[in-house]
Amino acid sequence: MSRAQQFVQYFLSHRHVTVELIQKIEPERYDYKPAPTSMSAKELATHMLFTFYQFAQTAKEGNPRVLTEKIEENETDLRKLAEVYTEKTKNLLESLTDEDFERTLDLTKIFGAPFSVAQFLQTAMDHEIHHKGQLFVYVREMGHETLPFFIKRG
Repeated sequence: MSRAQQFVQYFLSHRHVTVELIQKIEPERYDYKPAPTSMSAKELATHMLFTFYQFAQTAKEGNPRVLTEKIEENETDLRKLAEVYTEKTKNLLESLTDEDFERTLDLTKIFGAPFSVAQFLQTAMDHEIHHKGQLFVYVREMGHETLPFFIKRG
């Protein structure tokens, strides 16, 4: 199994849970915030979806400028966005070669150091996992009692 295939499995084991949590957010709750300084539920979900996609684009293209570009998206349905950006991210990750994972990205201006693609994608996973934990809190505070396990295999 290639490194890309392994990483895609790892990504999806977490992303499937993120998508399941997003599916529990009703449109009338998109503006929900657990605290005044928190992102809204919609902001948190789109931040997660768009950021991982940008990390994957950067890993593929080697261009760190992608990370600072704002994604303009007309779709407002979080469920559709989760589906579309999960597929787009998965496709980018699947296109990486084993050699790509060893390639070094110059991320000094953004992160203060260069990263291998493998290290950079692990950072993207850490970011997803961090925010997924927050999303669990949001959804629970919205009144949902039946929540998925933290990770889904297969």
